[in-house]
Amino acid sequence: MAWPRVRLVVTADDFGYCPRRDEGIVEAFLAGTVTSVSLLVNGAAVESAAELARRHSIPTGLHANLSEGHPVGPARRGTSSLLSPEGFFLGKMGFREAVAAGRVALSQVREELEAQLSLFRVLLGKPPTHVDGHQHVHVLPGVCQVFAEALQACGVRFTRLPLERGVGGCAWLEAPARAFACAVEHDARAAMGPFSHHGLRWTDAFVGLSTCGRYMSAHRVLGAVVRALEDNPTGHTLTVELMTHPGYPSVPPAGGCGEGPDAFSCSWERLHELRVLTAPTLRARLAQDGVQLCALEDLDSKRPEEGLSCQPTLEPFLGPSLPKH
Repeated sequence: MAWPRVRLVVTADDFGYCPRRDEGIVEAFLAGTVTSVSLLVNGAAVESAAELARRHSIPTGLHANLSEGHPVGPARRGTSSLLSPEGFFLGKMGFREAVAAGRVALSQVREELEAQLSLFRVLLGKPPTHVDGHQHVHVLPGVCQVFAEALQACGVRFTRLPLERGVGGCAWLEAPARAFACAVEHDARAAMGPFSHHGLRWTDAFVGLSTCGRYMSAHRVLGAVVRALEDNPTGHTLTVELMTHPGYPSVPPAGGCGEGPDAFSCSWERLHELRVLTAPTLRARLAQDGVQLCALEDLDSKRPEEGLSCQPTLEPFLGPSLPKH
């Protein structure tokens, strides 16, 4: 199948998490597959990652982090609704549960986002090309509003809307992964309003929830792009973002965001993604189908008032924004 005028952004998340992850991400960028990275400014290797980004001219955005490790803003100096008694963020599910229960002060979310945006400018000497959310925290109810306000205030235009068409029907996903993916979609759909209101842009389509880790293959990536572009008009350039998490697995104690690397980063699945992205098969298939790889900052992205031309159908079993995982 050939898709006319499709532009694909391949974003590697968690840049700055650890030197081994960063080494693999740079390798995938130099191979020509990864086109953008998202930087964790509270990551253990953030300074060396920033140097790598400058040295190789890697388009770099901010991976806003409200769920793992230490804060970089005012919260680090005392008690905060964002933190556990030990002074760490509440975790992937802990933060979601606290937000849903109304225990998170959105003013403190705004302060931490502003601090991370400011630190990014210090590290890179320029604003981020885009801002997305570590573990998709940026689309959570309430959080998405202050997130959009903070980005508008600092002049960032591009973000990620993690709505992947058909992810609920991907039989290869284990039930917890599928439930979490559907919950992320549920929250992302609700975040479209605040994002649009504050002038943010995103790609026509998004893929990556169904191709993360062990589930990634050239065949599945292409299949996800095909699903994402169904029913899209072909009279204009279609834009897609592929979210990835490649790298050489972390080896404790190196890495993390203040608590050491987690199981996700230490997993062989990071190396599997790296191998898929750097093997010639995926790039050859994309080129064969007329897909152009590009950075997010290079996109003539859809204006928010136009909405998404691809409206993913949410599965009937979608629950609230508190998936059990």
